[in-house]
Amino acid sequence: MPSPPAPPASSTSTCPRRRSARTTCSSGSRPSSVNPVDVKIAAGAGDGRVLGFDAAGTVVETGPEATGFDVGDEVYYAGDVTRQGANAELHAVDARIVGHRPRSLSVAQSAAVPLTTITAWESLFTHLGAHAETTGTLLVVGAPGGVGSMLVQLAKQLTSLRVIGTAARGETHDWVTRLGADATVDRHTLVESVKALAPDGVEAVFSPFSEGNIEAYAEIVKPFGHVVAIDDHHPDLFPLKSKSIAWHWEFMFTHAMYETPDMDSQGRLLEEAAAHFDAGRLRSTLTTEIDDFTAAGLRRAHEMVGAGSAIGKVVVRR
Repeated sequence: MPSPPAPPASSTSTCPRRRSARTTCSSGSRPSSVNPVDVKIAAGAGDGRVLGFDAAGTVVETGPEATGFDVGDEVYYAGDVTRQGANAELHAVDARIVGHRPRSLSVAQSAAVPLTTITAWESLFTHLGAHAETTGTLLVVGAPGGVGSMLVQLAKQLTSLRVIGTAARGETHDWVTRLGADATVDRHTLVESVKALAPDGVEAVFSPFSEGNIEAYAEIVKPFGHVVAIDDHHPDLFPLKSKSIAWHWEFMFTHAMYETPDMDSQGRLLEEAAAHFDAGRLRSTLTTEIDDFTAAGLRRAHEMVGAGSAIGKVVVRR
């Protein structure tokens, strides 16, 4: 696997100045978590791009149109895939996608959750339209992973859904169960395992691994059900047609990439999530801390995430 590109020297000492009017600049001993998107970009990057999206830090400067934040505020955010990343010492981020970090969590615990919380939240509440009274069964494929771990919690704490998570080994079963899942199934025998628990099928599936699974989804999802996918595969969706199963793509960077009118929804989402963390309804999914913010430490984190078997989130601390 290619090494993560080192940040350019200039980016470690000054805040980048694109769309600076709405920008907050964060600094301090900011940790950054590693996500599959970092691994993907590193595998194809040859331009010295600064990686890192999830971060927690302290505001050191604000642009004239950045509202809601003051210098000294402690924040967390998932950044913008079109900008330089958070692995630099100082990092500029649009204030509309920033939230005040949970006070009950450590800085590292806070850095582990923004991207996965936003992705899980938008999957559940935006695409599936879930709310407190929503019932039925949600299958979370990849439940032990970063997004899956947050989705299980959100669905159990903030909706009335029954949640089934995939878990291939004992330790992942235990992790998903502790997060609140009603049951776990083996992803290698997905159709048989799900049908044993939900003979009539499930209302919705969250899919981070769609390749090779479409026919299985067509069997286990009820007519007029839903699939929310976050991976980059382009599967043949025809098997879903006869049941009129809806397919949704979730990409949390869409708001920032296109500066959508509701771009500030992600900042509001992070504020609301922080309240849930502080109330004990949600927990950080940080499982591994690497105290080595060097190319070697980042490479180790990328290897763990790239292996595809990590539980929860990996954070690299300064």
